[in-house]
Amino acid sequence: MHALVTGGAGFIGSSLVDRLLAEGWLVTVIDNFDPYYDPEIKEANIKEHINNPDYRLYRLDICNYHELLQKAGLTAYDVIIHLAARAGVRPSIEDPLTYQQVNVQGTQNLLELAKETGCKQFVFASSSSVYGVNPNVPWKETDHVLLPISPYASTKVSGELLGHVYSHLYGIRFIGLRFFTVYGPRQRPDLAISKFAKLMLAGEAIPFYGNGDTYRDYTFISDIIDGIIAAINYRATNFEVINLGNNQTISLQEMVTALEAELKIKAKLSYLPPQLGDVPKTWADLNKAARLLNYHPKIKFDEGIKRYVDWLKKNRIGG
Repeated sequence: MHALVTGGAGFIGSSLVDRLLAEGWLVTVIDNFDPYYDPEIKEANIKEHINNPDYRLYRLDICNYHELLQKAGLTAYDVIIHLAARAGVRPSIEDPLTYQQVNVQGTQNLLELAKETGCKQFVFASSSSVYGVNPNVPWKETDHVLLPISPYASTKVSGELLGHVYSHLYGIRFIGLRFFTVYGPRQRPDLAISKFAKLMLAGEAIPFYGNGDTYRDYTFISDIIDGIIAAINYRATNFEVINLGNNQTISLQEMVTALEAELKIKAKLSYLPPQLGDVPKTWADLNKAARLLNYHPKIKFDEGIKRYVDWLKKNRIGG
């Protein structure tokens, strides 16, 4: 079995590649090592993969369809897992055109690649941000009134819609997975848990937006990987959008308190106003994920924080 993983040097992507290689897959990775954050972090993520004979890496941009087809289009894949994207809600407000190009055009390029190579299984990394300011929590996939409030979120909605088009026209099974605030070893340095932990270890103040009562459905990386693997093996229907979360909301203040307990450091807080584009609460309804993917998250938040901090102390890269 051969998998194509875009963004395969990133946080979620490299963790997925770990699992696929361990399960005996051939894995082709596409990643452009974008300097959105230190590329050395991605190089460290893949250091155990590079010499594996079942692993191949293309350092290319998904926006360049000609090069994509020329290099990756020469192989037949059993599944494409499209994780590559320009990430981040707040930066998308500053640079919406780049987000549109990478996340929408890039996704269409990958769907075209699936069509051209005859790949019939396509797993897409969507986001909880598509729900936006929807007050009906926990969020259900059946709630079709999506209210995105950032360019990033709108690009993920567009990706899901493109998936429906290609599923309908070309029989590609498209599984869109709405990830809810993924954390754990290798987490991107711009994400709150990683950013806060490193600032605390350096004795610096952490940016604390609002009054600490924003809530996130933090989901540990191994649970997300279990969900992706289940989606890779899913065959029952040709198009689905499915939440992958933890079904447990944690406030910003609770997150900081958990880091303080594990790091044994009292956080210094720099109070700031709420950020544009942030939603007050994310919370996943997991009934559909349980029914279709037999998805049942196992890692509670305190345990996940402990695992992350243990990893961080051994692998401090990029600040």
